[in-house]
Amino acid sequence: MNSERLGTLKRLTFGNRASQVYLALVAVATLYVTIDTVFVHHEDASFAGIGLFLLASPVMFAFLMLGELFGDAVSGSAPYLYTALVVSVLIQSLALGLFVRLLRGHPHSAHPQGA
Repeated sequence: MNSERLGTLKRLTFGNRASQVYLALVAVATLYVTIDTVFVHHEDASFAGIGLFLLASPVMFAFLMLGELFGDAVSGSAPYLYTALVVSVLIQSLALGLFVRLLRGHPHSAHPQGA
């Protein structure tokens, strides 16, 4: 990929208001889950992480189903779940950026095919 395409992906993922609001919501949910996990004692399991997974759905659930194909050792491991969560959030932020671009009617390319 050339740097122009990477710049476009970066702008679509991080450079519009919808993606920024979504990423801010994910950051707040992540902070809440972290504080709840580290500082609050629970006699049983906390359900704080469910909100974070719901913010990352439906892509997160697709990664969970994909992980099941590799077995319980992979799908249940923390590195796989954290990586799937981050990638899911980034994919959805990119999708929001593409949707905003579609609504605004920006052209697909600055260079026409024949030029």
